[in-house]
Amino acid sequence: MTHKQPTLDLSPKVSDEVRKTTCYMCACRCGINVHMKEGKVAYIEGNRDHPVNQGVLCAKGSAGIMQHNAPSRLRAPMKRVGNRGEGKFEEISWEEAYGIAEGWLRPIRETDPSKLAFFTGRDQSQSFTSMWAQSFGTPNYAAHGGFCSVNMAAAGIYTMGGAFWEFGQPDWDHTKLFMLFGVAEDHDSNPIKMGIGKIKKRGARVIGVNPIRTGYNAVADDWVGITPGTDGLFILSMIHCLMKAGKIDFHYLAQYTDAAVLLNGDEKSPDFGMKLRDEDGKELVIDRATGKPTAFDKKGVRPDLTATHRVADVTHKPVFHQMVEMYLDDKYAPEAVAETVGLPAARIRALAAELARVAFDEAFELAHEWTDFRGETHQTMTGRPVSFHAMRGISAHANGFQTCRALHTLQILLGTVEVPGGFRFKPPYPKPATAHPKPHCKVTPGAPLDGPHLGFVHGPEDLALKDDGTPARIDKAYTWENPMSAHGLMHMVISNAYAGDPYKIDTLFMYMANMSWNSSMNTTGVQQMLTDRDESGEYVIPRIIYSDAYSSEMVAYADLILPDTTYLERHDCISLLDRPICEADAAADAIRWPVVEPDRNVKGFQSALCDLGARLGLPAFTNADGSQKYADYADYIVNHERRPGVGPLAGWRMGENGLQSGRGGVNESQLDNYIENGGFFVEHIPDGANYYKPWNMAYQEWAVKMGLFDAPQPYLFTLYSEPMRKFQRAAEGHGERQPPEHLRARLKEKMSPLPIWYETDQEGNEGFTITALTQRPMAMYHSWGSQNAWLRQLHGRNPMYLPTKLMRAHDLQDGDWAEITSPHGAITVPVMEMAALNDNTIWTWNAIGKRKGAWALEPDAPEATKGFLLNHLIHELMPPKGDGLRWANSDPITGQAAWFDLKVALKKVAAPSDAQSRPAMPPIASPVGTGPEELKWKVGK
Repeated sequence: MTHKQPTLDLSPKVSDEVRKTTCYMCACRCGINVHMKEGKVAYIEGNRDHPVNQGVLCAKGSAGIMQHNAPSRLRAPMKRVGNRGEGKFEEISWEEAYGIAEGWLRPIRETDPSKLAFFTGRDQSQSFTSMWAQSFGTPNYAAHGGFCSVNMAAAGIYTMGGAFWEFGQPDWDHTKLFMLFGVAEDHDSNPIKMGIGKIKKRGARVIGVNPIRTGYNAVADDWVGITPGTDGLFILSMIHCLMKAGKIDFHYLAQYTDAAVLLNGDEKSPDFGMKLRDEDGKELVIDRATGKPTAFDKKGVRPDLTATHRVADVTHKPVFHQMVEMYLDDKYAPEAVAETVGLPAARIRALAAELARVAFDEAFELAHEWTDFRGETHQTMTGRPVSFHAMRGISAHANGFQTCRALHTLQILLGTVEVPGGFRFKPPYPKPATAHPKPHCKVTPGAPLDGPHLGFVHGPEDLALKDDGTPARIDKAYTWENPMSAHGLMHMVISNAYAGDPYKIDTLFMYMANMSWNSSMNTTGVQQMLTDRDESGEYVIPRIIYSDAYSSEMVAYADLILPDTTYLERHDCISLLDRPICEADAAADAIRWPVVEPDRNVKGFQSALCDLGARLGLPAFTNADGSQKYADYADYIVNHERRPGVGPLAGWRMGENGLQSGRGGVNESQLDNYIENGGFFVEHIPDGANYYKPWNMAYQEWAVKMGLFDAPQPYLFTLYSEPMRKFQRAAEGHGERQPPEHLRARLKEKMSPLPIWYETDQEGNEGFTITALTQRPMAMYHSWGSQNAWLRQLHGRNPMYLPTKLMRAHDLQDGDWAEITSPHGAITVPVMEMAALNDNTIWTWNAIGKRKGAWALEPDAPEATKGFLLNHLIHELMPPKGDGLRWANSDPITGQAAWFDLKVALKKVAAPSDAQSRPAMPPIASPVGTGPEELKWKVGK
């Protein structure tokens, strides 16, 4: 019988309609095509026209459909009817929910707005939520950056006006050597994967520096398994090698950095270590042509890196002199640091030599004419094809701020920032610290705060202190304990509020911050703080309002729940005012919009804030007649103007002659314009303006046109941080604002104006000699990922990974159990061997473990029985030092949570009788119950 080939439909109809929006499954903000059938989501794919991902979509993005249909979605506003932590709630109307919230918040605002602590998680709308908090009048606002990556962000902005991740990216088209430090694969995953593929295709080399070889490090040509927390010392040792060999870009240093700026060198002078400035406050350099002090930006000036200047019996030397004296010290020689960093001296020298070889021997020129801020026109641009990228792995240590500064210094010494082949800023960056606001903290009953909460301090005069010198903020941000906080200290809010240090609060208002579980250090302790009552029987933290889209662990600890939508059911604004989707060659922003309407009684959190702000009469949310100013978040996105002509979105603004980009008036159809364009807007930087951005006048003028800033603001990169020197001077006894005695020595040591490295404070860790780390897998980003029906199949449980050396030393085999202890607690977990791991480091995936009862998971779900948290071993406070003080487990400069300084001990133990990890906490009740055994549905016919 003749075989008959079946007729196959190779292009079946998969949807009735495609709606284009922005993904929310991580912080990449990729473009997605949401395929619809009969008004429901059928599946999700990447948008090939989108500037971020160009059609690429990862497992997280594809699984967004499961996030949208998750059984754990909250269904209505709720008020607590049981005890905190029980998870017992009663569904109520939005009117009743608003009434409760107003009843709690109005008296606070009228008497003492600081009694409200308003902190948000990864909401990606911080310009909006901060405006709400400022209008309310509380100083207690911040987002998750304080426990995530403030060291990286602040160090970059203080040093060069931007940092990695959302601030910039490698020049993927020209780089030949790409070096990553401490990057887990969940961050910026699609762009980095695409970039690495692009550069490896043409033979570029990738070096990964990380104690753990997974993800990007697994595809690196060279893996450097460094000892955790020693990255800064390794970097400074490479700087030592480069300086000793003369392999640094002297021209770049002189022209574009403060290396030639003069410093007061008289130790007896009250201005010792301060920069010399003219009457206009401009930094002074010695002009090589005249030999005289000259403003750094004077037309035609050629700054001299070697000259000295003596005036009024004080000798002034360039910053570069101090750098040479510091970094040529033999304590930074590879032989001196090798044991500490866990790398042979020869390898450190080889890596430094390779950086120099590629940066200088493979340098190239682009025929792009450009004019710098001194008025000089250049016919070409010099390319140095070495680029770097780093994230939380190097910043989540108590020495992380200085380590990040050291890495930026290394880039600058090689001349690889904002040049072809190097690291490039994404608009609206670069913006130096001086272009950002300073933090504000003046509280006035019934009135807004006196300015933005978060910003950049430039000396003790900018600290957020009350008149009596005590902290103005509940998290102690911008105090002598952590002067350059920048993002606040979210990990300290609950602990400080519970202790009444620096004062008690009345209401804790949080959004998308799972602080009773994986987002908190000291998980068990925080749960107790949230449920403890005082002598009168009232909760120590009197009221808790929480908003989330899902029944997370934190829901059970709230008194009032405001249910959020999923990301496919609401408007969002990925704004140039906040965290845009820009690329190095373009300014870009994006929206989300309700591709489907909610089938539950939920509301986008930002829209709820519009309603609540109007009910409270907050000035930013009410009209002159007292009526509600913004009907919802979409109304705000379109009609709000931060400055004249500058709003949340830069695309399709109204000009005199029609629609225009950047600056312009309100366009009532703006959201429709975005939707028609795939949910995004992009404006490319003109050719010739896309490199040397801080000094290229063509870029500066374009940035003004786009509304990124109001006037050109060229500046020098800051290798020597004068604000840090001011804090040292205060600790030495100069100035009106003086630190407390117990912090003087720490400020003098840690606030070095040139990057240094120091051991993290391990006092109290005797006997705990192994470093324990976490990182997120590529398929997870937020804690909600591990309740996703698809993603759970990739990471449903997490073992503790041990290096071969520790496995052998403790007679362990895969599947055996170990007790891991720290000065704070203990966990009992299964182990697995991993050869590609630093010899004295153990690690596990973050946020896989769930508490029983949460997230609508079954009671025997592997996440709740086999999965676990390392957080049980960590504390928000350091081990006691015997001085009666509460020392935060944070970087002493910025206050970033020092997650990765955790030290532990381990021993082999028998498996628990039920084969479940420990601690095994009792289940909590869930207001949404448990999901079905099989999660399935049919979309369309």
